[in-house]
Amino acid sequence: MKRLATLLLTLSFSSFSLAADSFKVCWSIYVGWMPWGYGDEQKIVDKWAEKYGIEIDVVQINDYIESINQYTTGEFDACTMTNMDALTIPAAGGVDSTALIVGDFSNGNDGLVLKNTDSLQAVKGQQVNLVELSVSHYLLARALDSVGMSESDVTVVNTSDADMVAIYPTAGVSSVVTWNPLLSEILTMPGANKVFDSSQIPGEIIDLLVVNTEVLKKNPALGKALVGAWYEIMATMSAPGKAGLAARTAMAIASGTDTAGYDAQLASTQMFYKPADAVSFTRSKDLKTTMQSVAEFSFAHGLLGDGAPDAGFIGIETPAGVYGNKGNIKLRFNPSYMQMAADGKL
Repeated sequence: MKRLATLLLTLSFSSFSLAADSFKVCWSIYVGWMPWGYGDEQKIVDKWAEKYGIEIDVVQINDYIESINQYTTGEFDACTMTNMDALTIPAAGGVDSTALIVGDFSNGNDGLVLKNTDSLQAVKGQQVNLVELSVSHYLLARALDSVGMSESDVTVVNTSDADMVAIYPTAGVSSVVTWNPLLSEILTMPGANKVFDSSQIPGEIIDLLVVNTEVLKKNPALGKALVGAWYEIMATMSAPGKAGLAARTAMAIASGTDTAGYDAQLASTQMFYKPADAVSFTRSKDLKTTMQSVAEFSFAHGLLGDGAPDAGFIGIETPAGVYGNKGNIKLRFNPSYMQMAADGKL
């Protein structure tokens, strides 16, 4: 099913509260986003919101794409999403968005699984179940390219992440692309073999907290509170001893696994526990190159809107410069709030 990005161009964004003291943030189940649920339950987000005189409501959405669509239509002020989805849904839908927190990049957390074979080349001619036009689709394209194949060699079957685990054991399914914790669960099933994963394209699938740019401009307190809360959670979960273990155990249970399972997922995630590391990654010229690659893939799949004449139609602002149209910037990587955290100024 095609995303509704182009339809979103016609939507009214009047529902955004550009100057307010109450904000809504949504997130979905993923190893790198479980800290938001923990931070909400432990009142860490509330503590930082109170520090800056605002209220932040953190809401879990069970369907990942739906969470981004709700952000795009203005029901939420901020949402967790990948770099590609930030470009192809809100940015392509006309919503100017800022990557406030660069939390991690997938380093094995996204993978292509084949049934009863460990050969990537065996995917030729198969149907591949994945969330169409998501980073899973991007990963499939990169995997096929690595062995001299293209998408014309397979048939993509759009499948919701909510259904992925249930459909894998069925007779009609022979290959899937998905992310953790779904990936880990599928890999425990008979005949499941991971033949390609995101560790083979490090730094290309980036996990973000994205905020509506106009909301952030009007309400810098929101940016400070979210970043402050995030790095307090990062410090807690990465701490040695009981505190870190308790935090990761809570996140594991919330994501449907145990502590060992969650730690295994973390091992295939390049988490930026320290804000300075996230700032360094965001300021690297490699980010601009990655986003160009993502934009080119997105344009080739019609994800930048019907009126997009080329891959640079939407401007993407990074510290290393702008890729694309400087007059149509809709996605911004702004490390300034993370830099405040690194400098101890929050």
